[in-house]
Amino acid sequence: MNRHYYISDNLDDLEQVEQELSDSGIGIEQMHVLSDSDAELEEHRLHEVPSMLKKDVVHWGKIGALIGVSLAVLVLVAGYLSGWTQTAAGWVPIVFLALVLGGFSLWESSFFGLQRPSADVRRFESNLNAGRHVFFVDVKPDQEPVLDMVVRHHPRLEIAGFGNATPAWWLSMEQAWNRFRHMM
Repeated sequence: MNRHYYISDNLDDLEQVEQELSDSGIGIEQMHVLSDSDAELEEHRLHEVPSMLKKDVVHWGKIGALIGVSLAVLVLVAGYLSGWTQTAAGWVPIVFLALVLGGFSLWESSFFGLQRPSADVRRFESNLNAGRHVFFVDVKPDQEPVLDMVVRHHPRLEIAGFGNATPAWWLSMEQAWNRFRHMM
């Protein structure tokens, strides 16, 4: 999948683009609008970027998880090699310390990520500060012609580049979840 970025200063036009893409078979989960104008977004039926994804929590969470797993393994190996596991307490305190260090590293790094904007926000920060909106679409290769056709009919959309798309398995899970929610 590929991600296409577009910039616009007109939310009505973006709403029309999103509707046309949806009518052409591109799932609503594949489209997002990134904007600093939350009040304006609420007036439109657009699929906006969740506020949590505007922050760098996921990136820093991965780093924290890696550090936490490393610390946990280090504690387990040190406990084993030092002979602490051969005492009356056994593995319980060593495993508990490993879990605490792993969890704390994940929590602390995620907290650090909450304080930083995500890569997409940093990439388009000047446009967002200028009151413009970023529209991005994740498309499969067979959906590229549909996207090109719809975008051609909207001259106010400015092409802003390409990037890595959300993994297809994640989009499939999100689509299945939305279908389930609408059935209930």
